[in-house]
Amino acid sequence: MSEYDGPILDDHLHLHAERGRGVEAVETFADAGGTHLLVCNLPSWHYDVEVETAADFRAGFEATIDVVEQASEVLPGRAWPVLGVHPGLVSRLVDDRDFDPADARDLMQSGIGVAAEYVAEGPALALKSGRPHYDVPDPVWKASNAVMRHTFETAAELGCAVQLHAESGEDFTQVAEWAEDAGLPRGQVVKHYASGRLEGPVPSVICDKDELERAAVRAETGGEPFLMETDFLDDPERPGAVMGPRTVPRRVEWLLESGYDDAVRTAHVETPATVYGVDTTATLE
Repeated sequence: MSEYDGPILDDHLHLHAERGRGVEAVETFADAGGTHLLVCNLPSWHYDVEVETAADFRAGFEATIDVVEQASEVLPGRAWPVLGVHPGLVSRLVDDRDFDPADARDLMQSGIGVAAEYVAEGPALALKSGRPHYDVPDPVWKASNAVMRHTFETAAELGCAVQLHAESGEDFTQVAEWAEDAGLPRGQVVKHYASGRLEGPVPSVICDKDELERAAVRAETGGEPFLMETDFLDDPERPGAVMGPRTVPRRVEWLLESGYDDAVRTAHVETPATVYGVDTTATLE
């Protein structure tokens, strides 16, 4: 029988108070045993904004901060915003709006600058960036990598972590080295929707049982950090696209039943502390 009775964190999900379930999804998470959330802003166009200037990113950031405040009111712990620019924006700008890749890069980097203001001033915990998870032309790929590297530089100045949206794969050592070149420790780079055997950044493992077990074994045998996530989209038009808000608490229960108590503590207490500087235990009621 497990003795773990600590926090349960979903490291990456989305909430849309107007179009989605919003706080109702948070209540579902809490009812299942969840305690803490890291809430990422959705892509800018989900807020009916086609960005033209840096200031246009604020609509999505402000909406995320507002729903996080509501979420914290119903959680046993609390929620934190993770703000940034979705890497898919580059294709929307270049393919749909005829931006030059360099101009798209500059606009996206300006959005990172706005997100950084919210980290510096306190409401946001970390930045979000990355590169497309699908094939793009070389100039777009280079522009995307430039945005990501700029985000690493910004995070290094702020002393905060970066969550990455990127292609699938298990070897991201080059990306981790880019972060270190920018002055950001690789232990503050998180790959969202990761497998359990990621090399380079810290994996935020999607809650597939096989991937979680791989991460749990690495945590218990080699001390490797990891986090757990659903990537819940909160989009009523895509109800089964990823995983529901109950999934992390249910997978924690499964890991505990399987004897991975130390791995659960790694994912929900130790890794959040080392990556984000948050105390998930102290912030429990």
